[in-house]
Amino acid sequence: MSEKLDSVLETLKQDQEASQERLFEIIRIPSISTDPAYDGACNQAAEWCANTLTEIGFEASVRPTTGKPMVVGHYRSSNGSSGPNVLFYGHYDVQPADPLDEWDTPPFEPQLKDHPDYGSVITGRGASDDKGQFMTFLEACRAWHSASGELPVSVTVLIEGEEESGSPSIAPFFEANREELTKDFALVCDTGQWDADTPAITTMLRGLCSSEVVITGPSRDLHSGMYGGAAHNPIRVLARLLGDLHDDDGAVQIPGFYDDVHQLSTEQREQWNALAFDTERFLGQVGLETLAGETGHGTLEQVWSRPTAEINGIIGGYTGPGTKTVIPSKASAKLTFRIVPDQDPDKVVAGFKEFVMSRLPDDCTAEFLGERGSAAVGFDVSGPAFQAAAAALEDEWGKQPVFMGCGGSIPIVESFKSQLCMDSLLVGFALDDNQVHSPNEKYNLTSYQKGARSWARILEKLGSM
Repeated sequence: MSEKLDSVLETLKQDQEASQERLFEIIRIPSISTDPAYDGACNQAAEWCANTLTEIGFEASVRPTTGKPMVVGHYRSSNGSSGPNVLFYGHYDVQPADPLDEWDTPPFEPQLKDHPDYGSVITGRGASDDKGQFMTFLEACRAWHSASGELPVSVTVLIEGEEESGSPSIAPFFEANREELTKDFALVCDTGQWDADTPAITTMLRGLCSSEVVITGPSRDLHSGMYGGAAHNPIRVLARLLGDLHDDDGAVQIPGFYDDVHQLSTEQREQWNALAFDTERFLGQVGLETLAGETGHGTLEQVWSRPTAEINGIIGGYTGPGTKTVIPSKASAKLTFRIVPDQDPDKVVAGFKEFVMSRLPDDCTAEFLGERGSAAVGFDVSGPAFQAAAAALEDEWGKQPVFMGCGGSIPIVESFKSQLCMDSLLVGFALDDNQVHSPNEKYNLTSYQKGARSWARILEKLGSM
């Protein structure tokens, strides 16, 4: 360990109480992006972030958009000519706190509580997603600036305010500020650890595409006694279509769905198997026992590296109390498809349309609504940035990080790739049971403190690349 890093880590240790209070300050701001009633709070959070960056040596400003403001800060290191120039991303906005009556303490009054499994935890909306996460990085930068006078690499920070409402301003903001924001690679903290004692680097994210299909049969709702048996029932037609979507082994039956899906390498499968993932516990915590999905693929493979077709909602006919003897005119279903690297969202949606139209009976029509998609992303873990981060995490946690996949999507990572031609290094310190988007959201105090120490080490390793 270098003298500089040793001083930085000691600074973080001595500053823990003040650091915790700074996190509490930003959590207290109810920056809910999806509700216009909280526009003022979002502006307040943006100003707080810009002021914090300025305190630690960044040239920072709040940038207006057609929606919530962005925060951009730049730090030019004297090592900038030799080390990488990186972009760090986080978001200050949070999900609504409803239902409020399920919170043990008010969502925007952060608390430090005792937890039977993790010791001290920080509670409050945004404690984990994403205020606690991005603050680990800002606190690491603060410690470097305080202890050594500068950061070991040049850093641009981008903190947005609409991640929880679909990031509608990101694409035009990237387009207007492409040169300013394009760096060697991005650092993203909106991910998690493997477990409370094991760090992780997320190396692949599934993409997402969606569609809503509306089946129309008769021109109006019909009396089932007058027309039952003679007229097509759109609910029955839709149910049959959806029932055909998977075969008995769980494989998706859309034409060409698996054409661009790659099998796991032997090395990757062996690494995941060595994690000894507890499928029984994973399913048991949501009241299930039996693994579904594609036969022949393990749990981690199914949720990290295999594509899916899921029916998210079905609407049709009468759903009120009692009985109404009706054959509805329409029935609809909303579907989403989790896709993996090299799958084309447009091709998947087109295949779904073909699947529906090939099974549609006479006298019925199909309409497709709400089509959208973002591609999956995957990264080469042999690259120098990944190896530097892995070494830094091992130094802090005393064990090698897990190179893990993620079944969800982080659209900003795909935007970095497609719009700014940047890969991303995904390092976060959340846990699966942090209850993000739910009442009683938490962030382990050890995640917060060791997360900041981890970023301090990563910055030094990146500066030595």
